[in-house]
Amino acid sequence: MLDFVIILLFILGGAGVGFDTVELLPPSVQEQITNLEALRWILASFTAIIGFAVGLTVQVTYRRLEKQVRQLPIEVILTRAVGLVLGLLLANLMLAPIFLLPFPSEFAFIKPLAAILGSVMFAFLGISLADTHGRTFLRLINPNSLDTILVAEGTLKAAASKVLDTSCIIDGRIEELLNTGFVEGQILIPQFVLQELQQLADAANDQKRIRGRRGLDILKAMQTAYPERLIIHPADYYEDIQTVDAKLVRFTQDINGTLLTNDYNLSKVANLQKVPVLNVNDLAHAMRPIYLPGDSLELKILKEGKEPSQGVGYLDDGTMVVVEEGRNHLGAEMRVVVTSALQTSAGRMIFARPQASVAA
Repeated sequence: MLDFVIILLFILGGAGVGFDTVELLPPSVQEQITNLEALRWILASFTAIIGFAVGLTVQVTYRRLEKQVRQLPIEVILTRAVGLVLGLLLANLMLAPIFLLPFPSEFAFIKPLAAILGSVMFAFLGISLADTHGRTFLRLINPNSLDTILVAEGTLKAAASKVLDTSCIIDGRIEELLNTGFVEGQILIPQFVLQELQQLADAANDQKRIRGRRGLDILKAMQTAYPERLIIHPADYYEDIQTVDAKLVRFTQDINGTLLTNDYNLSKVANLQKVPVLNVNDLAHAMRPIYLPGDSLELKILKEGKEPSQGVGYLDDGTMVVVEEGRNHLGAEMRVVVTSALQTSAGRMIFARPQASVAA
């Protein structure tokens, strides 16, 4: 809409200039023209085309400038604005004596020329000084904040807000992540996510009701532990969107945040729409310990394996460990030595032998 208004104003302005240009012609020339109205409209059409070209150029230039301004950190914009104001103020103070001096009428143009030249020079000087000494200026405002200075120079970027979905809250591992300090930034819970938790807590199905109440309890514990970081956002104005997952993706896009979830399908949909996603399951998978041949570990043999002498145990993350000569130790804990590891479509599988048999 703004682009259309800019171009339309230049078209109308150009047409108006062309329409009134006839009045600038000498009377002798106007008397020779048989149809002044036709000439007015011809000139108006011609200047309207020129106005369209100029308006299109202005519109493109404006959009490029807008894009560059949006990419600038807010601290840089702030320091440049302060530098611009100080530069213009200094220019006016220094140019004031010039306006008090008497000038002959023939040199009256010097005053407005000096005002324009001085204002432009000091404005650019103020912006240049802000770019050079912006960090010092921020240090004067907040001397104890190094991150403010780093953000101003573009070295450091502010942490994006994290948006939690329902499954991530019910899962409960996000609370432990917050306690460890690995998740930074504000934690946002949209209103429609809170409503979904409430609907689960009020459901007739026992499993859904337990999950919903667990989510509300975890949310309450996190809000008590981190009252300044965890915010219930009142955003519930996506009436044209039906599903909670689609609302989450749209809301995260609107705030330029990061979606925090453990839902595989939601992660894929968000990635397709260029929304940053942190998947708790991916983090847990990446943090699983890697066992190499020769490593030893404590393991409880829980059941028999497929082969006659095999026993099977499981690590804390659910990884299956097949122990040769482990059938005779069912129900007992023993130290085993890893012999090999295999990655299958169902997950990772580790093969091991009792440490006593390896030592022998």
